[in-house]
Amino acid sequence: MQIAELSSQPHRLDDAVNYFWGCWGNTSNFDFYRDCIAHSLQPENLLPKFYLALENNSIIGSYALLVNDLVSRQDLMPWLACLHVNESHRNRGIATALLEHGLQEAGRKNFNHLYLSTDLVGFYEKRGWRVFGTVYNLFGEAFQVYAHATPANTEISL
Repeated sequence: MQIAELSSQPHRLDDAVNYFWGCWGNTSNFDFYRDCIAHSLQPENLLPKFYLALENNSIIGSYALLVNDLVSRQDLMPWLACLHVNESHRNRGIATALLEHGLQEAGRKNFNHLYLSTDLVGFYEKRGWRVFGTVYNLFGEAFQVYAHATPANTEISL
């Protein structure tokens, strides 16, 4: 498996947009995904960045590093979002590898912590993420925020 940042493989833009939208989108937001992902291709921009897990030249998973995951805590960044592994490739450690890659990338970009919001309980805690608090999305739904120190952070505590 290879993990590639999309701006290093811009020829995959259409496939990436279709993959992310297919995993996370709905009938009314294809243009949102296309616009966001297309504008992430400028290598000089720190964020947002979209990553693909590739095997045999096929996309088998993904994640993104974002300025904000459309949640109320605008003061926290970056956010890990869009973590997905194709069902046929699950239980092989790919999600854990993507999470670790995200932490490494955030640290390389000199961020001390990485955040994510989710309603999934148990998965992230097993991988060293800590509950940080609660956030609200645009529809008022509450989600847990998880945080993890990056390699750039010399302090372990959050």
